[in-house]
Amino acid sequence: MPYLPPQSRSHEQVVRWVEEVVLAGCEVWVAVMPGEGEEEEVVGYAAGADGWLEHLYLLPHVRRRGIGTRLLERARRSCPAGLSLHVFEANTEARAFYERHGFTVVATDDGSGNMERLPSLTMRWAPAPAPAPAPSTAS
Repeated sequence: MPYLPPQSRSHEQVVRWVEEVVLAGCEVWVAVMPGEGEEEEVVGYAAGADGWLEHLYLLPHVRRRGIGTRLLERARRSCPAGLSLHVFEANTEARAFYERHGFTVVATDDGSGNMERLPSLTMRWAPAPAPAPAPSTAS
């Protein structure tokens, strides 16, 4: 992610934070594909809790194959009343993906509240309202 500033934390610190803080309270969905031999390769995951999509990540070589869409659809089924997420303003590829899937920007911030200090957007998807019942035609 070229828009991210250099990290001051080690890879191990980030992994520990994700495992112990972020994913600990989330429902997680994993995408796998056949790998070498009989092994499966984890190629992406989504994690959500309480109406928020906390993470959706794919390995670069599997993007644009519908895997992200399937993970997002799974997260939506878990939150039928609606789903919110945060995305960095500079992450134009992710923003376009979410917009294609019906998310709209509902708030912006200057980045002062996140670890990377980058401006971000809050986006929300809400299901379409159910159609009104057809009027009865009593004779």
